[in-house]
Formats: sequence, structure tokens, C-alpha cells
Amino acid sequence: MKHISRFSHLGELSDKDYFRIALSVDCVIFGFEDGELKVLVIKCNIKEYKGKWSLLGDLVRPDEDLDSASYRILKERTGLDDVYLEQVHTFGKVNRHPAGRVITTTYFSLVNIKDYQLKLNDNELHWHPVNDIKEMAFDHFEILTTCLERLREIVEDHPVVFNLLPRKFSLRELQSLYEAILNIKLDRRNFRKKFFMMDWLIDLNEYEEDVPHRPGKLYKFNQAKFGKKAKKVS
Repeated sequence: MKHISRFSHLGELSDKDYFRIALSVDCVIFGFEDGELKVLVIKCNIKEYKGKWSLLGDLVRPDEDLDSASYRILKERTGLDDVYLEQVHTFGKVNRHPAGRVITTTYFSLVNIKDYQLKLNDNELHWHPVNDIKEMAFDHFEILTTCLERLREIVEDHPVVFNLLPRKFSLRELQSLYEAILNIKLDRRNFRKKFFMMDWLIDLNEYEEDVPHRPGKLYKFNQAKFGKKAKKVS
């Protein structure tokens, strides 16, 4: 009996056909500002998606691996190279890119917006509130949603959110950040009780200054308890 390949309906494919698939990296860069969770986006310049927002990404170069590509993109776009970074998911729908077959691996990153200034003249690169984004170029809205879901999965058990805050912060700021990420309102007393029990904070014996409300005590993240794992993961 003649053997029939289960891929015979695709026709005859050569090795060159299989190697005509491009690899890319897309970075979902989250920040926190004015009580809102934000994501760094840029206007797409590809005609099929002209004017729509897209994430920051690039093709993986022949001489670099995935992690190196993700750090390169972050460095080129933000100027930062020592930030929290986590690989989340790979997206490979056949027609996800109009130029051809492109498979992308997604990372999300957490940065403190006040750490640096963006070049705002670069295709309208800016921080956009996550809740205000309803559609994007390519499959980037799906990518954004997937990374947001991953962030929500880990924030209660892993101290990654401190990468979004300044070195000194109040419990009011910390609770506001968690509420922005989880998109829910949290009970103030229970929230504070939980954090003191987890021993994630160090009391600095300092208070906020120049605030429109009663100054709150300032804290910093107990980095020594977790080491580098709380800062950067790949």
C-alpha cells in the first residue's frame, strides 16, 4: 500500500519553504501613572493598519536569541536595560502579519514611568491607559490582553509590582496600583493587613510631602527578602 503523508494536501514543500518563517518579539511595557495602569504604544506605519496603535516589537536578528532581542527592543525604545521582563506566550496564526508568515514571542515588562523621558516625536510613542484601548494593529490587542491576564495572575503572590513604583511610596499609592492592575476596588484595612503579614515592606519612618491629603508614611520594597528574582525574570 502506498503511504500517503498527512500533509499531502499542502503540496510538495522544500526545506526552503519551512525556513521562510520570520521570528519576532513584541514587548508589552506596562507603567503606572496618575492612578492608571498604562502601556507603551506607538502608531503603526504599515498601510494595512495605518493610524492604529501597536506594541513595540521587531524581528529577531539572525545573530541573537529571543531574550537578547527583547532586551534590545527595551533598550532602544526606553533606554532601560535592567527592568522586570517575563516571557509570556507565542502567537503564530498564519495570517497575523500582512508581510508574510511571522511568529512572535511576547514579553511583558514593568517600568517606573518617572525613571526616564520618552521621545514623543517617534510615531506618537506614548503611555496609553490600558482601559482605553479597545483595538490595535495586527493581533496586538490579543497580545496585550494575554499579558495583562498574566500580570493579574502573579501580582498577589509575587512582588513584581514594585518595579512600577518609585523607590519610596505610600500604602495609598501601593493600593491604587493594585486596584489599577486588578480593575477592582480593594478594602483598605484588609489590603494593609495582608501586606504587613507578608513582610514585603520596610517602614522608612518618613512621610509624604506636598500632597493634597493627609501625608502617609513612606515605605520601600524589602528587596533583600527576594533577591534579584523580584527585579528581572526571563
